[in-house]
Amino acid sequence: MVINGTQIDGTFAEAFPMKATRLVITAHSPTWARHAANSLTGFATSVIDCGCEAGVERDLSGDETPDGRPGVSVLIFAISSKELAKQIARRVGQCVLTCPTTAVYGGIDPADTRAPLSDNAPLGAGLRFFGDGYQISKVLDGTRYWRVPVMDGEFVCEEFTATVKAVGGGNLLFLARDIDSALDAAESAVAAMHRLPNVITPFPGGVVRSGSKIGSKYAGATASTNDAFCPTLVGLSKKSELTPDIACVLEIVIDGLTDSDVGGAMTAGIAAATKIGRAGGVLRISAGNYGGKLGPYHFRLHELSKDIDGSRA
Repeated sequence: MVINGTQIDGTFAEAFPMKATRLVITAHSPTWARHAANSLTGFATSVIDCGCEAGVERDLSGDETPDGRPGVSVLIFAISSKELAKQIARRVGQCVLTCPTTAVYGGIDPADTRAPLSDNAPLGAGLRFFGDGYQISKVLDGTRYWRVPVMDGEFVCEEFTATVKAVGGGNLLFLARDIDSALDAAESAVAAMHRLPNVITPFPGGVVRSGSKIGSKYAGATASTNDAFCPTLVGLSKKSELTPDIACVLEIVIDGLTDSDVGGAMTAGIAAATKIGRAGGVLRISAGNYGGKLGPYHFRLHELSKDIDGSRA
C-alpha cells in the first residue's frame, strides 16, 4: 500500500493487555496542575524498567473537573492491578500531595463500559495517614473524599480510583530519508494522536529512538536494540529491514484504554505522517511485532490505513 508516495508495510503492531486508570489533578492554576502531572508521569516510559507507563492525556478547564478548578488528566498503565496500585500510591504521594494547591480525583467513569472495569486502587485510602490523625473524610453522592492538612491549607483526595482493563504496546515505525524528516513525521503523528481521548504516548515527546527486541546475546538482558531497524547496521545485521536510502527510524508507542482507542490513534498517526509523504522524506511506515507471540491485539497497518485519503494498493 502507498499513500502520498509513502509505503505502508504489510505488517502489524502487536499489543498486550494492561491495567490502567485515569487521574484528574486540579490546582489553583493550570501551571501548578501541570507541574504535578509532569512530575507524576516522569520516569514512566516503559514497564520494562519503570514499573508503569504514564502520560498527560489533556488539560482540563474548570467546568470539566470535580472542584471547578483548572486541571490535567493523566493515564497510568501497568502490567498488573497490584503494580498499578503501587505506582499510583507512590507517584501521587510523592508528586501530587507535595505540589502546592493540588487535589486529585479518580477519572474513570464507571458508566463508561467501553473499557471494562477491573477493580479499585487506593488514593486517599492510603494517603490519609499522612494527616497523622488530623485528616477527616466526607461522603458526597456516595463517594468518600479525604481532607489532609498540609502547610498551604489542605490536600483533597478521592478515596479510590477505578481501574480498567487496557491495551499497551501499539506502535508505529517511521522510516525516513534523514533525521529532520523522521522528526517531522513523528512530531506530526504525536500531535494528531494527542487530539484523541483515552490514549498516551509515554516516551519523551511521544517518540522513542531506541526501539527494542525481546532478548539479547548477553545473559540477563531482557531486551536489546532492534537491529533490524538500525541504519548503521545495514549490511552488518542479517535481519536488517532497511535499504541504503533510509538514514533514520523513529518509533511511537501508544497505550490506550481500549483496542479501538489504540487503533484510532495509529490511524491518526499514519494519516499525519503520510500527509508529509515521500516528498518530505517519509519513505516507509512499519510496525514492530513478535510474530504474534507477545500479545493478542494485532493492529494491521493496511487495515488501519485503507480509508486514509490517497491510499492505494
